[in-house]
Amino acid sequence: MASPIQKNLVEKNAEYSSKFTQGDLALPPAKQYLVLTCMDARLDPAAAFGIDLGDAHVIRNAGGSARDALRSIIISEQLLGTKEIILIKHTGCGMLTFTNEDAHGLVKKNLGPSAAAEISTLDFLPFPNLEEAVKQDVEYLKKSAAVPAAVPITGWVYEVETGKVRQVI
Repeated sequence: MASPIQKNLVEKNAEYSSKFTQGDLALPPAKQYLVLTCMDARLDPAAAFGIDLGDAHVIRNAGGSARDALRSIIISEQLLGTKEIILIKHTGCGMLTFTNEDAHGLVKKNLGPSAAAEISTLDFLPFPNLEEAVKQDVEYLKKSAAVPAAVPITGWVYEVETGKVRQVI
């Protein structure tokens, strides 16, 4: 039996696909850039940053982590031709609210010792300072041998309270 969320997905997709006319877009992003940002549901990258369908790759993960996204960044650049990286973290991010120890303890409490053992070496990549995390992730990408030195990389903060974006680096 389908859940209400699954039913909504099917209904909304039927509406979307009935008007869909962009099935002929090329695989590589037309504007040759990628946005790395957080998975936070309060952030709509297409609307907030003017990204039209087919323009850019949008990579999302918890905290907009460069380390977590490196595989996707390499694929985007090396296989699909992107030439610029825009990294965007945001105010009020959940990654500011816990430590690795907190996350490991929660998994053990909620899911038991087997799950805790399975993720015992997992770094959840939390951060205590937003602007510093933006700078560290940009520097990580700039120093990575897997990211060409010629690729422009900038770091930004999106304010969930106002919808505004500001450049950090």
